[in-house]
Amino acid sequence: MAVKALKFRMRLSLLSTTLLFLLPSISAVDLSNQNRNTTDFIRSSCGATLYPELCYTSLSRYANAVQQSPAKLARIAVAVSLSKANGMVIYVSKLPRQPDYVAEPRVTAALNDCFTTFGDAVDQMQHSLKQMRNLNGGESFSFQMSNVQTWMSAALTNEETCTDGFDDVPDGPIKSDVCDRAGNVKKFTSIALALVNSFVAKETNDKGSP
Repeated sequence: MAVKALKFRMRLSLLSTTLLFLLPSISAVDLSNQNRNTTDFIRSSCGATLYPELCYTSLSRYANAVQQSPAKLARIAVAVSLSKANGMVIYVSKLPRQPDYVAEPRVTAALNDCFTTFGDAVDQMQHSLKQMRNLNGGESFSFQMSNVQTWMSAALTNEETCTDGFDDVPDGPIKSDVCDRAGNVKKFTSIALALVNSFVAKETNDKGSP
């Protein structure tokens, strides 16, 4: 895992820099001047997710950038989810280097799997963001967003696979911490997927209206 971790950390360093540009920066002045209609739109949109309060608290800070756009809201949600998954990969890669780490075979195997599956999730969300930034770029909307839905669903499955890998690992601080952190990231990915699905449904309905 050491070589893979090194290569992945190099990619993640570049990814972290990219995310600074993907996620709009918000100042205190921006927050105080947010349009009530926009925050109401975000709250209403978050009602379609399994975690409406987490959705609202994590995305309402980007209200100025969202501007009541389902496309922008979904794209920012994917970027937030990507950022969380990125952090998870970094965390897992550092665990074996902790001074109190005990190389128990089942724990090591589970961490290796978790590192790989979250790495795959990061790749899939990167593909999703790239596709959403290039909507209508010569391909049909339905084809492009079908790709995004597939990638985001696969990312969520990969994150779930990480925690599944700890089923046979004895209870302990590493298992508890990794599963708790992974579970939190899964919530953000679930939120992003739900908002992507809502965006697709709205666009499909609008185009189907007379």
